[in-house]
Amino acid sequence: MVKAVRITATGGPEIMQVVDVDPGPPGPGMVTVANRAIGLNFIDTYHRSGLYPIALPSGLGMEGAGVVAAVGEGVEFAVGDRIAYCSAGFGAYAEALNLPAARLVPVPVEIDFETAAAALLKGQTVEYLLQRTFPLQAGQTCLFHAAAGGVGLLFGQWAHSLGVTVIGTVGSGEKAELARAHGYHHVINYRQEDVAARVRELTDGVGVPVVYDGIGRDTFEASLASLQPRGLLVSFGNSSGKPEPLDLQVLAAGGSLYVTRPTLITYTATTAELRASAAAVFERIQAGSLRVEINQRFALADIAAAHVALEGRATTGSTVVLP
Repeated sequence: MVKAVRITATGGPEIMQVVDVDPGPPGPGMVTVANRAIGLNFIDTYHRSGLYPIALPSGLGMEGAGVVAAVGEGVEFAVGDRIAYCSAGFGAYAEALNLPAARLVPVPVEIDFETAAAALLKGQTVEYLLQRTFPLQAGQTCLFHAAAGGVGLLFGQWAHSLGVTVIGTVGSGEKAELARAHGYHHVINYRQEDVAARVRELTDGVGVPVVYDGIGRDTFEASLASLQPRGLLVSFGNSSGKPEPLDLQVLAAGGSLYVTRPTLITYTATTAELRASAAAVFERIQAGSLRVEINQRFALADIAAAHVALEGRATTGSTVVLP
């Protein structure tokens, strides 16, 4: 038996229960993963709240790192292998669980389990956003919301290393300093400034070719207003709730604008895509060009408090849960 989080209904953090479960032996193509660290991500709160519906009852959590404890038939991994995962299904909030081997990625020995669990989902998100959804080029300028969050701090470093001028938004002076220390050239405090107006000022009235928006409802209009003609709004999250339905005429009036709603799952749909994306993240961590800031740690028994902190915007950088 192992400790694992389960929910039987959707709602607030209090609905999560830590219970004893028996994962059983792994079937064909599956492995048992003994978690050493678990990643905490905003998408976990969407599944818990029902914003993104999932079948119930269910486990929660999508990201973790640990060792292979048992293998099923036809699996390429061996017991003791170091692995990580972030798109293998639900249930990462557990001491151990069974997962499909095809959705696991090897973790280099130079990278510790906490770093892998903190960086994989966020790092792969950054990889597909800036290298494939809108391939950023040196000399371009972009806007990224929530610059001091876990994804934001990785994005700032990666985009800066490409020679991109990065504008970020934050909600406090402390977070502004954190963002500047992680590659952002300009930081806008959205509580004190008009984001779109400030972006226009920073770009000589032109606007940016791309906005990366993981906030949703609270920032959607400002994101559109920050774009130059034929610019792209990449709406990849909804931490403030879903945006209101979009009148397509708004895109025409803004200058033939584009909007996309990408997901990590579709950008890592094959095992080859998944592992190439993970390798790109781990290579940058090993090279020292991507620093992972783990600023909060919670025990598995305190998972509700972890969700309260995350939803209350009381966290910076990455957060890990320790089984």
